[in-house]
Amino acid sequence: MKLMIATTVAATLALTPLLAQDNEPAKRLDDAAIVFSEVMAAPDKGIPQDLLEKAHCIVIVPDLKTAAFVVGGKYGKGYLSCRNKSGAGWSAPATVRIEGGSVGFQIGASSTDLIMLVMSERGADKLLDSKFTLGGEGSVAAGPVGRTVTAQTDAQMSADILSWSRTQGLFAGVALEGATLRQDLDDNGTLYGKKLENREIVTKGVRAPKAAAKLIALLNRYSVTERKD
Repeated sequence: MKLMIATTVAATLALTPLLAQDNEPAKRLDDAAIVFSEVMAAPDKGIPQDLLEKAHCIVIVPDLKTAAFVVGGKYGKGYLSCRNKSGAGWSAPATVRIEGGSVGFQIGASSTDLIMLVMSERGADKLLDSKFTLGGEGSVAAGPVGRTVTAQTDAQMSADILSWSRTQGLFAGVALEGATLRQDLDDNGTLYGKKLENREIVTKGVRAPKAAAKLIALLNRYSVTERKD
C-alpha cells in the first residue's frame, strides 16, 4: 500500500508541470482579454475607436518579462484574430510568438503588454505567414493614443500595422521595427487538438475554443462594424 501511494504521489508530481504547461495557452487567452479590456476601458488613453473599427486583424501579447528583452531572445507569446469577411465578428484566435527587434524605452521594464492593429489587407495576409518581420514585410508605426484620431501623421495613417505598449501603467505608441512574429504550432495544438496553421484557424472558420470566449466577446463588443472596403 505504501508503495502504491508513493508511486501515485510521484506520478502526480511528475504530471503537474505538464498540466500547468497545457493550461498556459488558455490562461494566456484570459490575460489577453484582460489587457484588451483594460486598455479599451481607459477614459481617454486607449486605442482610437475609429482605428479599431477599421482594423483587419489584432495581435495581443500580454505580460512580456524583462528577461525576454535580449537580442535574439524570445519576447513572449500572444494571439492574433482577424475579422470575418462579412465584418460581423472575429475569427478564432491563433497563437504567435514575438522575437527579436527593439522596443525602445521598454527595455528594463518589469512587464509590458503589446497590442497591434493590422490596418491593411496586405498586412493581414503577410501576418498569416509562418514568419513575419515587422517593418521588413509590412510597414509598422507607433499607434496614436486617444478615443479619436486627429492630426495624425501620414506615416501612421498609411502604415500596415500600428502598435502600442503598456508598461507600468503607461500606454503609448511604440515602434517594433525588426521584430518577428511566428506562429506557435504547439500552442495551437494544445488549444485545438491538432497543430493547425494560423492561416487555417483564421480563414477557414475554425471554431474558437471555450477559453477564447471572453476575448472574442470583447472584440465583438468594441469593434464589430460592417466592412466597407
